[in-house]
Amino acid sequence: MSALAFFFIVVSLLSFVVAQLILKRAMEFSATTGLRNSRFVSLVAIGVALMTVSFFLTLGLLQRFDLSYLYPFQGLSVIFITLLAAVVLKEKLSARLTLGALLITAGIVLVSMS
Repeated sequence: MSALAFFFIVVSLLSFVVAQLILKRAMEFSATTGLRNSRFVSLVAIGVALMTVSFFLTLGLLQRFDLSYLYPFQGLSVIFITLLAAVVLKEKLSARLTLGALLITAGIVLVSMS
């Protein structure tokens, strides 16, 4: 795999993760201020734009790589979202959630080694 391909995989993954965090923040914001607030609309627009970037990058990557090769990278999004939700959104990580994320990590490592 070339450095450029790895770069696009990482950008796709990160744009998906950041979009999820921004959209979660937008939904929290809408609960207190409503859906017609300009901040809510801005956050949703940014989140949707990042999701769109992730979607089209993933489609482009699927042209060049097997799905079985790309899917473990997509699985990393669960881990990144879990960790960043705890740090950025101040969500609590339970023991069950942490164990689940560790099991997903182990599964990703096993799949990527095959």
